[in-house]
Amino acid sequence: MEAGKILFAQFGFEQTSTAAISKEAGTSESQLVRYFKSKAGLLEAIFNESWTGLNAHIQRVVVAAADAREALAAVLHSISEAFGKDPDIAYLMLFEGRRVRGGGSEITLSQGFLEFENLIRVLIHRGKRDGTFRPVASDDAIASALLGATEAMIRDRLVAQRSGKAALYSDEEIRSVFLAFITGLGQGSGSDTSPTS
Repeated sequence: MEAGKILFAQFGFEQTSTAAISKEAGTSESQLVRYFKSKAGLLEAIFNESWTGLNAHIQRVVVAAADAREALAAVLHSISEAFGKDPDIAYLMLFEGRRVRGGGSEITLSQGFLEFENLIRVLIHRGKRDGTFRPVASDDAIASALLGATEAMIRDRLVAQRSGKAALYSDEEIRSVFLAFITGLGQGSGSDTSPTS
Protein backbone atom coordinates (compact mmCIF):
# COMPACT_ATOMS: atom_id res chain seq x y z
CA MET A 1 0.00 0.00 0.00
CA GLU A 2 2.85 2.39 0.78
CA ALA A 3 4.47 1.69 -2.59
CA GLY A 4 1.15 2.26 -4.36
CA LYS A 5 0.55 5.50 -2.50
CA ILE A 6 3.97 6.88 -3.41
CA LEU A 7 3.80 5.86 -7.07
CA PHE A 8 0.18 6.93 -7.58
CA ALA A 9 1.00 10.32 -6.06
CA GLN A 10 4.15 10.70 -8.13
CA PHE A 11 2.91 9.48 -11.53
CA GLY A 12 -0.89 9.32 -11.25
CA PHE A 13 -3.18 6.30 -11.14
CA GLU A 14 -3.44 5.72 -14.89
CA GLN A 15 0.30 5.97 -15.53
CA THR A 16 1.32 3.63 -12.69
CA SER A 17 1.46 -0.05 -13.59
CA THR A 18 0.92 -2.97 -11.25
CA ALA A 19 4.40 -4.15 -12.28
CA ALA A 20 5.94 -0.89 -11.04
CA ILE A 21 4.03 -1.07 -7.76
CA SER A 22 5.05 -4.70 -7.20
CA LYS A 23 8.68 -3.94 -7.95
CA GLU A 24 8.69 -0.95 -5.57
CA ALA A 25 7.05 -3.09 -2.86
CA GLY A 26 9.46 -5.97 -3.39
CA THR A 27 6.70 -8.43 -4.22
CA SER A 28 4.94 -9.91 -7.26
CA GLU A 29 1.99 -8.74 -9.31
CA SER A 30 0.16 -11.93 -8.39
CA GLN A 31 0.43 -10.98 -4.69
CA LEU A 32 -0.93 -7.51 -5.43
CA VAL A 33 -3.89 -9.04 -7.30
CA ARG A 34 -4.38 -11.65 -4.56
CA TYR A 35 -4.76 -9.01 -1.85
CA PHE A 36 -6.35 -6.11 -3.73
CA LYS A 37 -7.93 -7.72 -6.87
CA SER A 38 -6.71 -4.86 -9.09
CA LYS A 39 -4.89 -1.55 -9.20
CA ALA A 40 -8.22 0.18 -8.47
CA GLY A 41 -8.69 -2.11 -5.47
CA LEU A 42 -5.29 -1.05 -4.15
CA LEU A 43 -6.16 2.62 -4.55
CA GLU A 44 -9.46 2.06 -2.73
CA ALA A 45 -7.62 0.29 0.11
CA ILE A 46 -5.19 3.22 0.41
CA PHE A 47 -8.09 5.67 0.62
CA ASN A 48 -10.02 3.55 3.10
CA GLU A 49 -7.03 3.15 5.41
CA SER A 50 -6.29 6.88 5.29
CA TRP A 51 -9.89 7.93 5.88
CA THR A 52 -10.39 5.46 8.74
CA GLY A 53 -7.79 7.12 10.95
CA LEU A 54 -8.66 10.62 9.83
CA ASN A 55 -12.41 10.19 10.37
CA ALA A 56 -11.82 8.71 13.84
CA HIS A 57 -9.75 11.77 14.78
CA ILE A 58 -12.32 14.12 13.25
CA GLN A 59 -15.14 12.48 15.23
CA ARG A 60 -13.23 13.19 18.46
CA VAL A 61 -12.70 16.87 17.64
CA VAL A 62 -16.32 17.29 16.56
CA VAL A 63 -17.61 15.86 19.85
CA ALA A 64 -15.40 18.28 21.80
CA ALA A 65 -16.63 21.37 19.86
CA ALA A 66 -19.07 23.78 21.49
CA ASP A 67 -21.03 24.52 18.31
CA ALA A 68 -21.11 23.74 14.59
CA ARG A 69 -18.80 26.64 13.66
CA GLU A 70 -16.13 25.44 16.08
CA ALA A 71 -16.61 21.85 14.88
CA LEU A 72 -16.17 22.79 11.21
CA ALA A 73 -13.06 24.83 12.03
CA ALA A 74 -11.64 21.84 13.92
CA VAL A 75 -12.41 19.55 10.96
CA LEU A 76 -10.53 21.85 8.59
CA HIS A 77 -7.59 22.01 11.00
CA SER A 78 -7.52 18.19 11.19
CA ILE A 79 -7.58 17.81 7.41
CA SER A 80 -4.95 20.51 6.93
CA GLU A 81 -2.69 18.90 9.52
CA ALA A 82 -3.10 15.40 8.01
CA PHE A 83 -2.38 16.66 4.49
CA GLY A 84 0.66 18.55 5.75
CA LYS A 85 2.05 15.39 7.35
CA ASP A 86 1.43 13.25 4.27
CA PRO A 87 1.52 15.24 1.00
CA ASP A 88 1.24 12.01 -1.03
CA ILE A 89 -2.15 11.17 0.48
CA ALA A 90 -3.23 14.80 0.07
CA TYR A 91 -2.34 14.61 -3.62
CA LEU A 92 -4.16 11.30 -4.06
CA MET A 93 -7.30 12.42 -2.26
CA LEU A 94 -7.49 15.68 -4.19
CA PHE A 95 -6.51 14.43 -7.64
CA GLU A 96 -7.53 10.76 -7.72
CA GLY A 97 -10.22 10.54 -5.06
CA ARG A 98 -13.19 11.51 -7.20
CA ARG A 99 -12.04 10.96 -10.73
CA VAL A 100 -14.45 9.38 -13.20
CA ARG A 101 -12.89 6.23 -14.64
CA GLY A 102 -13.81 3.78 -17.38
CA GLY A 103 -15.28 6.22 -19.90
CA GLY A 104 -17.74 7.64 -17.39
CA SER A 105 -19.20 4.31 -16.35
CA GLU A 106 -17.17 3.91 -13.16
CA ILE A 107 -17.53 6.53 -10.44
CA THR A 108 -16.34 5.23 -7.12
CA LEU A 109 -15.92 7.19 -3.94
CA SER A 110 -14.22 5.67 -0.94
CA GLN A 111 -16.43 4.83 2.00
CA GLY A 112 -14.26 7.05 4.18
CA PHE A 113 -14.79 10.07 1.96
CA LEU A 114 -18.55 9.46 1.90
CA GLU A 115 -18.55 9.36 5.71
CA PHE A 116 -16.52 12.57 5.84
CA GLU A 117 -18.80 14.33 3.36
CA ASN A 118 -21.85 13.23 5.35
CA LEU A 119 -20.29 14.54 8.55
CA ILE A 120 -19.91 17.98 6.96
CA ARG A 121 -23.61 17.96 6.01
CA VAL A 122 -24.55 16.86 9.55
CA LEU A 123 -22.50 19.70 11.04
CA ILE A 124 -24.17 22.23 8.76
CA HIS A 125 -27.58 20.88 9.75
CA ARG A 126 -26.51 21.02 13.41
CA GLY A 127 -25.47 24.65 12.90
CA LYS A 128 -28.88 25.53 11.48
CA ARG A 129 -30.56 23.87 14.47
CA ASP A 130 -28.33 25.45 17.13
CA GLY A 131 -28.51 28.90 15.56
CA THR A 132 -24.88 29.01 14.41
CA PHE A 133 -25.84 29.21 10.72
CA ARG A 134 -28.63 30.89 8.83
CA PRO A 135 -30.70 28.56 6.64
CA VAL A 136 -29.73 30.31 3.39
CA ALA A 137 -29.32 27.13 1.30
CA SER A 138 -29.62 23.37 1.58
CA ASP A 139 -27.12 21.40 3.64
CA ASP A 140 -25.83 19.83 0.41
CA ALA A 141 -25.25 23.19 -1.29
CA ILE A 142 -23.38 24.64 1.68
CA ALA A 143 -21.30 21.47 2.14
CA SER A 144 -20.37 21.44 -1.54
CA ALA A 145 -19.36 25.11 -1.47
CA LEU A 146 -17.23 24.76 1.68
CA LEU A 147 -15.54 21.56 0.52
CA GLY A 148 -15.06 22.78 -3.04
CA ALA A 149 -13.45 26.07 -2.08
CA THR A 150 -11.17 24.48 0.50
CA GLU A 151 -10.14 21.61 -1.77
CA ALA A 152 -9.44 24.04 -4.62
CA MET A 153 -7.10 26.13 -2.47
CA ILE A 154 -5.20 23.08 -1.21
CA ARG A 155 -5.07 21.57 -4.73
CA ASP A 156 -3.80 24.81 -6.31
CA ARG A 157 -1.08 25.04 -3.68
CA LEU A 158 -0.05 21.42 -4.31
CA VAL A 159 0.15 22.06 -8.06
CA ALA A 160 2.34 25.13 -7.49
CA GLN A 161 4.65 23.19 -5.16
CA ARG A 162 4.88 20.25 -7.57
CA SER A 163 5.88 22.59 -10.38
CA GLY A 164 8.68 24.08 -8.27
CA LYS A 165 6.95 27.34 -7.40
CA ALA A 166 6.67 28.83 -3.93
CA ALA A 167 3.52 27.98 -2.00
CA LEU A 168 0.76 30.32 -3.13
CA TYR A 169 -0.53 30.78 0.40
CA SER A 170 -0.17 29.33 3.88
CA ASP A 171 -2.30 26.93 5.91
CA GLU A 172 -3.28 29.95 7.98
CA GLU A 173 -4.63 31.73 4.89
CA ILE A 174 -6.65 28.65 3.93
CA ARG A 175 -8.08 28.53 7.46
CA SER A 176 -8.85 32.28 7.33
CA VAL A 177 -10.81 31.92 4.08
CA PHE A 178 -12.67 28.87 5.40
CA LEU A 179 -13.53 30.69 8.64
CA ALA A 180 -14.70 33.72 6.67
CA PHE A 181 -17.07 31.46 4.73
CA ILE A 182 -18.54 29.83 7.82
CA THR A 183 -18.72 33.18 9.62
CA GLY A 184 -20.67 34.50 6.63
CA LEU A 185 -23.22 31.75 7.20
CA GLY A 186 -23.74 32.97 10.76
CA GLN A 187 -26.85 34.58 12.16
CA GLY A 188 -26.99 38.30 11.56
CA SER A 189 -24.39 38.24 8.73
CA GLY A 190 -26.83 39.08 5.97
CA SER A 191 -30.47 39.81 5.29
CA ASP A 192 -31.61 36.54 3.74
CA THR A 193 -33.16 34.40 6.47
CA SER A 194 -35.55 32.39 4.33
CA PRO A 195 -35.45 28.79 5.54
CA THR A 196 -34.12 26.14 3.20
CA SER A 197 -33.57 22.57 4.36
